[in-house]
Amino acid sequence: MSTKPLVQVSYKYLLTYQYSSVVYDLTVEFCAIFLSGRELLRMRDQMIQAARSGKQNIAEGNSLQSLESYIKLLGVAYGSLKELLEDYEDFLRQHQLQLWAKDDQRMRSLRGLRVMRESNPHIPQIPHIPQNPEQAANLMVMLCQRTTYLLDKQIRSLKEKFVKEGGFREKLFRERLKYKNSLI
Repeated sequence: MSTKPLVQVSYKYLLTYQYSSVVYDLTVEFCAIFLSGRELLRMRDQMIQAARSGKQNIAEGNSLQSLESYIKLLGVAYGSLKELLEDYEDFLRQHQLQLWAKDDQRMRSLRGLRVMRESNPHIPQIPHIPQNPEQAANLMVMLCQRTTYLLDKQIRSLKEKFVKEGGFREKLFRERLKYKNSLI
């Protein structure tokens, strides 16, 4: 039985990983600009850790042999990014800023950003967080929504694969039976 990860393609090619990397990088930048001050240290740390958790759980899950564990870690990534989305929505509300509707022209223009990073062409990049707090927070809301949407699709697809093919233990058991039958 092969010891290679479940997915042969590097996790860095996954859209969920690419977008979660952008969310992480821009969250660090957002927090440095808009959440400075000692009194916001805990909030900054929680937001950055939630963004990091989204990214890291996708990478870790992809490296596992167990499809069930991979699905669970993608669920953790999804939950972390949903938590982060709530933080950005709270920021807008607490600062009396507007949360743009998905059909708002400003939000639609944010969704159209598709610049690629020179250092890693697999990760989309918005060069820097906008200096306007309303625009910056809405950008992050859009990125969190897009990433969680993609994660939801990925999780559903992997659950379907699990139902059809079974998990790691089932595959090992089938290999064991095949081995035992070859001895007879």
